[in-house]
This record gives sequence, structure tokens and C-alpha cells, in this order.
Amino acid sequence: MTNAPTIEATAEKASALRALHSGPGMLVLPNAWDAASARAFEAAGFPAIATTSGGVAASLGYQDHEGAPFEEMLAAARRIVAAVSVPVTVDFEAGYGLAPREVAERLVGIGAAGMNLEDTDHRAGRLADPERQAERLAAVKAAARAAGADLVLNARVDVFIRREGSTEEQLAAGLERARLYRQAGVDCVYPILLADEAMIAAFVEAVGVINVNLRLGGSLSLERASALGVRRVSYATSIFREAHEHVQRVAAEIAEQTAALTAK
Repeated sequence: MTNAPTIEATAEKASALRALHSGPGMLVLPNAWDAASARAFEAAGFPAIATTSGGVAASLGYQDHEGAPFEEMLAAARRIVAAVSVPVTVDFEAGYGLAPREVAERLVGIGAAGMNLEDTDHRAGRLADPERQAERLAAVKAAARAAGADLVLNARVDVFIRREGSTEEQLAAGLERARLYRQAGVDCVYPILLADEAMIAAFVEAVGVINVNLRLGGSLSLERASALGVRRVSYATSIFREAHEHVQRVAAEIAEQTAALTAK
């Protein structure tokens, strides 16, 4: 692990992460859940890494969607950031009820280069009001700059998780939020779970820089996402889940061999 990051180093990593959104090529971010997975992704040659709240929470023994204590999630993110030399953007869920200034200062303090903030209000069990969310996002951006590092803010749009209304209504609501968030100054918009190509193209046309989530073997390929104009791709919890499934298979095989030995 490295020493505590300086503000200058954090600002440089934020600038480097921002530049990766404009090419050359598409920014592809694997999602780490601990220091070991982050180091594996860095060793594979990725220029930046994202975290996965679902994977981090599960590795700590908690549920996703702010089910884990904030301080434990932040400590895990700190270890991931400290384990690698490349920029790390932190999945900060909905901000854990923290004020914008504290969100920004805590992430700048651990050396994060960016963050995801989602527009689900977990305490109320519904989507946040889009205009209030835009104001919150703008306040986070301003607070990060005031803290000395213009963190890359990836604003998650959760309408396609909630599935409220028709597909057309979801698209209209998602685009409204996307435009408001970009106007508020976010660097990238993340319509999570969106896989329909025509709808992805509509988001690209509306706001320019979007993040879509893929998985190995999924219906949308990296090549196709790039052709649609997507600037950033991440893998959410899918890599963690596949790794955990491998652990379960290994455990089951060892248990089977152990049972056969004791049965003799």
C-alpha cells in the first residue's frame, strides 16, 4: 500500500481519468471489489479501474444498495485506491445520506479520481426528484473543486432498474434526467441496465458521454457499444459474481473429494 495521496496527485489522476473519456478509443473499466482484484486489472493493462458497490458490500458481508456501513465501504475503497497506480473511480451508491461537501471531501481524501452517484433514494425507496438530484450533483462537483480535485462524476440514471411505466415513458424520463445532470456539470451519464441499441443511441445523441454496463457473453458487445458512440463501459458486479461462482465450484469439488475420502 502507498502512503496517503496528496491533493496534487489526486487532481492529476482525476484529470487523467477525464481525458480517457475523450479517446483514443473507448474507456473500458473493470470493476474491482478488493485490492487483489484491482491489482489484477492493473496488471492486465487497464488505464483506470472502477469499484463495484455490490462486490465490495458482499465481500464485507453486507447487501448492496447502501446495506453496508458507510465507513466500511469507504475503507475498502481506500485500500483499492492505495493498491494501484492508475486512477480509480468509486461506486459511491447514492452518497449514504451525506451532504455534497462531505461526499466530495471524503473521496478526495482517499485519492479517488472519480465517483458514481445514483439517483435512487434508498431510504425513501424511490427515485430522487430529478431537479433536486441535478442540484445535488452540481454541489458535489463544486465541492470537489473546492477540495482541490475536480473529480470525474458519473451520474447514474436508475429509471431502467425501477421499470416504472412503458418503455417509451422510461426512455423519456431517463433522457430528461440525463440532460438535467449534464447541464448540472457531470462528466458522464450512466443509464444502468440499458441495453437496447436504439435507446443507447438516443442517450448518446442527447448528452454525448455515457457509460453502459456490459458483461462477458452478454447481448451487447464492446465493439457494438463503441459503434453506437458509447464513450465508457463498465462491468458492474458481473466479474465479481463470476469469480465467486468459480470459488463455489472449487469449494464444492473439494467438499466432494473430502466426503469420498471419509466414506472409505
